[in-house]
Amino acid sequence: MTDAALELIDASKSFNHRKAVDSLSFQAAPGDILGFLGPNGAGKSTSLRMALGVVTPDSGQAQLFGKRPNLKSLQRVGFLPEERGLYRRMSPRGVIAYFARLKGMTQKDALARADDLLERHGLGEQKSSKVSRLSKGMAQKVQILAALAHTPDLIILDEPFSGLDPVNQQDLEQLIREEHARGATIVFSTHVMEHAERLCDRLLIIGAGKKCFDGTIDEALSLIPESALLTLETDMDLSSTLESRGFKATRLETTDIGVNWRVDFPNGGAAQDVLRAAIDANAPIVSFTPQQARLRDVFVKLTGETAHVRREDGTAPATDASADEEETTS
Repeated sequence: MTDAALELIDASKSFNHRKAVDSLSFQAAPGDILGFLGPNGAGKSTSLRMALGVVTPDSGQAQLFGKRPNLKSLQRVGFLPEERGLYRRMSPRGVIAYFARLKGMTQKDALARADDLLERHGLGEQKSSKVSRLSKGMAQKVQILAALAHTPDLIILDEPFSGLDPVNQQDLEQLIREEHARGATIVFSTHVMEHAERLCDRLLIIGAGKKCFDGTIDEALSLIPESALLTLETDMDLSSTLESRGFKATRLETTDIGVNWRVDFPNGGAAQDVLRAAIDANAPIVSFTPQQARLRDVFVKLTGETAHVRREDGTAPATDASADEEETTS
């Protein structure tokens, strides 16, 4: 038994002799916001489906609220799958109320809840329109609201920011904070590192179906050494100059301004220590810029994947979306 809202214990799953998830263990504690990160095909969606009992692990266990997934525990879960889908001939009000009733709400309460959610999130005027007439972003908001309508204890969102414009992404961030404030445990997968940085209490990073990291944001950022960028006026060998002082300098490109260097310094070091060492060595400094570690740097270091790290606006190099998880069929 466990107090975790969601837990995988040494869970593995293969499809067509390819291991999508490999002996993965993690848990989402009550009240946590857990960011679930990984490149396309890493096994994120399969892991979430195993946790919900949609897919059965080949080995290991999946638990919800300390027990194997069952109808009673699933009543306490709100789930937004990666594959979006709504009844196109229904209204947003009807869709949200329908999913709320599936989770045990009465018709009266479900309709009232739908009206409240649609009004609060800018869709009140569209509540009676057919879903087929909504924009892609509006339809996605309806599906997100449908997952939250029954006030679940555990909310699982698989790529919830995909397809939303920056304004609606900000609205969704605020909605996640509101749900967290009322006590919900939230697990969401994303390719957008900035969302995870702003929202998460803890991070789980996986690659090729295996756990690469499980910890806090600060613990993740500590994996990347602090650094600074220096531009020197001349072609001075900064590497040999600073090595004896405990700093690692790597030469970068040469520009019209001068020669650029990146200087890494160990934990406990400070940017001013690098600057002082360079000045003491009579380095002809043109510019000096301390660099702050970012979550995307940790992600790239741990997974070795750069092609699928999305920018803040959600854009990324073209990729076959179906490749993210072959796991859709078992």
